[in-house]
Amino acid sequence: MARIVMKFGGTSMAGTERIRRVARIVQRQQAAGHEVAVVVSAMAGETDRLVNFCREANPLYDPAEYDVVVASGEQVTSGLLAMHLQALGCKARSWLGWQLPIHTDDAHSKARIEGIDSEALLASMGAGEIAVIPGFQGLTADNRVTTLGRGGSDTSAVAVAAAVKADRCDIYTDVDGVYTTDPRIVAKARKLKNVTYEEMLELASVGSKVLQTRSVSLAMKEGVRVQVLSSFIDDDAPAADTIPGTMIVSDEELEGLDMERQLITGIAADKNEAKVTLTRIADRPGAVAAIFGPLAAANINVDMIIQNIAKDKGETDVTFTVPISDLARTQALLEERKDTIGYYRMLANSKVAKISVVGVGMRSHAGVASTMFRALADRGINIQAITTSEIKVSVLIDEDETELAVRVLHTAYGLDGE
Repeated sequence: MARIVMKFGGTSMAGTERIRRVARIVQRQQAAGHEVAVVVSAMAGETDRLVNFCREANPLYDPAEYDVVVASGEQVTSGLLAMHLQALGCKARSWLGWQLPIHTDDAHSKARIEGIDSEALLASMGAGEIAVIPGFQGLTADNRVTTLGRGGSDTSAVAVAAAVKADRCDIYTDVDGVYTTDPRIVAKARKLKNVTYEEMLELASVGSKVLQTRSVSLAMKEGVRVQVLSSFIDDDAPAADTIPGTMIVSDEELEGLDMERQLITGIAADKNEAKVTLTRIADRPGAVAAIFGPLAAANINVDMIIQNIAKDKGETDVTFTVPISDLARTQALLEERKDTIGYYRMLANSKVAKISVVGVGMRSHAGVASTMFRALADRGINIQAITTSEIKVSVLIDEDETELAVRVLHTAYGLDGE
């Protein structure tokens, strides 16, 4: 018997028939003898609807009241799923964020989980009751409802799994696992049986939409084994642990599972980056800090950074990338500080894409980057910027060449499946 936390996203909970399907999946796990807790998202599109209500009520809304409104989406689905499970003859009850409780800081609309009181939940699960928990929400020290930010239900599920010391956390989505790249771009993309936390974290941060970055980071920190599965399966499908999904585990566990694993795990593409170049900046101490200090203070995440070699006049160019959604704010902040920074021109380009090659095998193999550069050069794809980590190489290219680059690299690293 295992203790399992199951999480179902918005598409899995979108309407009565899909919730009934989810209830049958959960029922099968309990019938197999497992202790089960379920974390649910709001119905697909519901959170957007609630956010619009807040904006219509007051464009300068109080974040604390915003959380009260948008947290209601998960409250509805948790109650409905509990009802469906009861209709199937299961003992089930919903547990709202304040009933556990799930403790968070007071950063409304983007709160972070600080701890979960799990004693009552464990007793309920041990008595054979299925706990249904709304994701995305928590409670401050002064008993105000908080939300964790968009995609926070994944984080809720991992946090609950860590609190109850679950054997694994099954995250059901509209895809049946983690692939070597987006199957919509490369028909020969293969589903991966196992991925390390570090690889999944890198893939999530560079464009893979399977899991939310915060949830992967928390799973790695707490050692929670995460399995990615699809809820869109036939009613007579086998139990979740026999369905070929993708298991996300530690590097040490993966070594025991797969001694000869692939050098490269996957190729990710992200078109949500914009490139900014500041020209003719004085090559002196503090010049770069004058650029990135104000951006950090404004919570604008900077990714790639390239500083050219100083020119004869003691000047240099600095290129970096920011999320497209932050481009306008970035330009406004830098324009305000033009005299302080001392740049000549600011050039912006939102028609770029970041292509990343990810794999823990890079640690012990040379030539990964050169393979990438050669493959792109052979197809006439120009590289505008490069950044690396221990298990990742990312390049910035023209947006129009995204799909071609992904296909070329997928083949170059031998990832194409039958």
